[in-house]
Amino acid sequence: MSLSPSTLIIVIVAYFLVLMTISYLTGREGDNQSFFTAKRKSPWLLVAIGMIGASLSGATFISIPGVVGAGGLNQSFSYMQVVLGYLVGYLVIATVLMPAYYRMNLTTIYEYLKERFGVVSYKTGSFYFLLSRIIGASFRLFLVSIVLQKFIMDAYGIPFWMTVAITIILIWIYTFKGGIKTIVWTDTLQTVCMLSAVVLTISAILQGMDLNLTDLVSTVRQSDYAQMFFFEGGWQDSNNFFKQFTSGALIAIVMTGLDQDMMQKNLTCKTLGDAQKNIFTFSFILIFANLLFLSLGALMYIYADHIGMTIPAKTDQLYPTLALEHLSPFIGIVFLLGLIAAAYSSADSALTALTTSFCIDFLNFNDSTESEELKKKKRLKVHVGFSLILFAVIIIFKALNNDAIINALFVVSGYTYGPILGLFSFGMMTKRVVRDKYVLAVCLAAPVISYILDKNSEALFNGFQFGFLTLALNGLLTFLGLWIISKSRRSSL
Repeated sequence: MSLSPSTLIIVIVAYFLVLMTISYLTGREGDNQSFFTAKRKSPWLLVAIGMIGASLSGATFISIPGVVGAGGLNQSFSYMQVVLGYLVGYLVIATVLMPAYYRMNLTTIYEYLKERFGVVSYKTGSFYFLLSRIIGASFRLFLVSIVLQKFIMDAYGIPFWMTVAITIILIWIYTFKGGIKTIVWTDTLQTVCMLSAVVLTISAILQGMDLNLTDLVSTVRQSDYAQMFFFEGGWQDSNNFFKQFTSGALIAIVMTGLDQDMMQKNLTCKTLGDAQKNIFTFSFILIFANLLFLSLGALMYIYADHIGMTIPAKTDQLYPTLALEHLSPFIGIVFLLGLIAAAYSSADSALTALTTSFCIDFLNFNDSTESEELKKKKRLKVHVGFSLILFAVIIIFKALNNDAIINALFVVSGYTYGPILGLFSFGMMTKRVVRDKYVLAVCLAAPVISYILDKNSEALFNGFQFGFLTLALNGLLTFLGLWIISKSRRSSL
């Protein structure tokens, strides 16, 4: 029995009323310090739980279960190889990056680059973050908007642009006042909703096949989707363990430790010790969260075969199709809440981080002698500005109407993290002094060269494919470029 669009709208409205209530309670002060740092008073456990939702996002919520049976990259349980690599990355974040951030009392992490290298490096790092987050957040909201459009808005003749506008306006409303202070609390709620949706969907599928929760492991293990470790394909295999594990470590360092969106939450903890406890707890929970998503993916393919359902051509549609058209109305509601929670837990923090980075890194709020009231007015304008930018980029994705081009744009946004990795690595691993005015040229060249090498890697390197390791290549090229334009600290004296 399918849920009616009106029922789904009622669920969405009720959910957002809860978010608005949290926003009201946490945003009553509404000053700049609350927006940017939550006055560094966030409970570490709350931050750890909220980071799960922000890490997974709406794209993960519907994509990771879908790729389990699709073949190719991340097939079966191979994605767990990346997740295990995350643990190494999070260890580096907790023991190397976090102490540096807290020691320097940073509001945005790119302020480190200003102290270490200079203004050009500082602006370059922040610019690449803004570009990455705008494309990444827009892509994730685009995927979720497509689902909402298909299952709800089309029934009322509401155009896609209006669906996107409503989505972004709702995010703006509950974040514009409290900022990161509100996000810490709403993301916790959204993480709970997301994981609850996965657990309840798994339970419903097992019940539909007359199985119980104790049968979960054996059912998945006996299926065609259970393989987790891939060693036999060598370096030419996109799912090779060593490629996936190494990539996972680098992805965690760059997309969490060197990303203002993720680090802004950590920097709201009271002390470095609390922030480190948050990272370690978050790492532990994330392993089980991803195991749940992959188990759900395997079960969805098994259940689809059980009921004779045709797998959608786009595997991103498998979870929504099952939940909204083939399982109970209750599971449909749970799925919708989980999807919205996943999408908004990454989008709301992205919008807040974009606003924070631009205000601190480009409008120089920390060095400005302007009144707090004037800064607040500027912050609100920036917040609106980035909301409009996200809206425009999503509409452009829709206008392209080409999955290959859209996915390529999302991949390109990943290239922009390479220079950030290279900048921070060079700053923390060497004591050399760079010629700051040449840093932008290095950081523009590295992604371009990485892209060319990646696209021609099979011909150039005897069938080798970089895959996720393109990030490492990009960072390495940036590191080498910085070395060329640098000199030893002794010779600079």
